[in-house]
Amino acid sequence: MKLIEKNSIEFVEVLASKAAVPGGGGAAALVGAIGMALGSMVCNLTIGKKKYAEYEEVVKEALEKATKIQSELLHMVDADAENFLPLSKAYGIKANTEEEKKEKDKIMEEALKTACSVPIEIVRTCYKAIKLHEELVGKTSKLAISDIGVGVQCLRAALISGKLNVAININSIKDQEYVNKVKEETDRLVCEGTKIADEVYSKVEQELCK
Repeated sequence: MKLIEKNSIEFVEVLASKAAVPGGGGAAALVGAIGMALGSMVCNLTIGKKKYAEYEEVVKEALEKATKIQSELLHMVDADAENFLPLSKAYGIKANTEEEKKEKDKIMEEALKTACSVPIEIVRTCYKAIKLHEELVGKTSKLAISDIGVGVQCLRAALISGKLNVAININSIKDQEYVNKVKEETDRLVCEGTKIADEVYSKVEQELCK
């Protein structure tokens, strides 16, 4: 059974156990999917309402994008687990001779890059999702404005969490060109994404306090 096919109780229980997967990456992807789902809900609650007719097409387009992002993030829950397994196995390789050590280093390098791949995508995708929430503020039902705030906070947490799962792997990668490239991209997206998320949340608070 795929991780994402487990019910909520089963997923949390296996997450809490000493099982190798799921871990922080899978948790980040799921939280991100939940955050985007809240954005989708807000779109669905807005579409068809006369009061927001002028934004109908914009919201419909946003919903289409949101549905795609949800699906991508849910897929990443299992993809992250699958990509971590080679690294888990690589750590257990015995290396006594110099030749064996070189071979293990090579396998480790490849496994670390594989383990990084999904968390990098989590960062990219959560950034897109945060931008989408930014578009929805002021164009969707005020009855669900709090859900935009909750959604963007989930995505903010998932964005940062994705970066942490990148960091723990690139710290052991020797390919400095790869490390610099990944670090530069994820640092930029997290810096910009958290700033946008904070602005969106601030607008939500202002609306709720009127």
